Amino acid sequence: MLEAFHRTKKRRILLTMTGKTDQQSAQRLRLNLRQLEVFVATARGGSTRAAADRIARSQSAASSALADLETSVGALLFDRIGRRLVLNENGRALLPKAQALLDQASDVQALFSGEHAAPLRVAASFTIGEYLLPERVSQWTALHPQSQVRLHIANTRDVIEAVAGFDVDVGFIEGPQTHPDLVVRAWREDELVIVAAPGHALANRIATHRQLSQATWVLREHGSGTRQVTDAWLIQNLDQVHVGFELGSTEAIKRVVASGTGLACLSRYTVAQALEDGHLVELRTRLPAGMRRLATVMHRDKLLGRATADFLRHCGATVPRTQASRQA
Repeated sequence: MLEAFHRTKKRRILLTMTGKTDQQSAQRLRLNLRQLEVFVATARGGSTRAAADRIARSQSAASSALADLETSVGALLFDRIGRRLVLNENGRALLPKAQALLDQASDVQALFSGEHAAPLRVAASFTIGEYLLPERVSQWTALHPQSQVRLHIANTRDVIEAVAGFDVDVGFIEGPQTHPDLVVRAWREDELVIVAAPGHALANRIATHRQLSQATWVLREHGSGTRQVTDAWLIQNLDQVHVGFELGSTEAIKRVVASGTGLACLSRYTVAQALEDGHLVELRTRLPAGMRRLATVMHRDKLLGRATADFLRHCGATVPRTQASRQA
């Protein structure tokens, strides 16, 4: 009888332990990808209505999913300011991890779809996006026809914001800007050159500091990496810089200058063809060479997918050692 008691007691203990394990498993699975998708969309859009539009769900469903998520983690993730939802410290801590999980889930889902690879989301500043990446993207697509690249072109400030907000996987920038959540790595060098129309008064001579200081300049808009570097270079070497035009397009600047209006300071990559065709000429000056570094930018908390890492290598960019080890 005593032996039977011990067998019964042992069985009860085993049942109790199994039940506890099931409860822990259930607690781990209280979060789901749909809740995280709504959370990330709300963080980007600033409201559940905006989140619902992003992920094609009703606002009530988005609000319910967000409320369930906050209940599951036992903490509020947003500060409610009027009708806007702003990430608090809890939300900021969760955002990179939530985005990483969604990215990995997307990769898993793509394995069983006809695409076989999730699209690469790349942002680049204008010089890089319009003059350096198109050929590389074309080559990549030819080598990997099932790996699409979605290239978003904007100024450097907007590229940094896109990477910081997890809207893209990786960015390419021109300016020396930084962000506490991002890692910026040198990619390649670029040279700034001063150009004018062939008939400009300074075209066939060595332009002096005084002449350059008195000239009218056609420059990019503030927020552009080219403008940031141009300002630093010209202000350091000239007595004054008279800006006659601020334009948000490099092509527009080249057309204005080619018409005979003012001087421009642009990347050599952007004016190479115009110089070769004779639409513009490079001014000879006594200014020191205007060199700058182009860079890649990634979120420090983002796990790069294999395709993104391979694309960076294809572009000649360095992949962080920790990321490379994860790909192995």
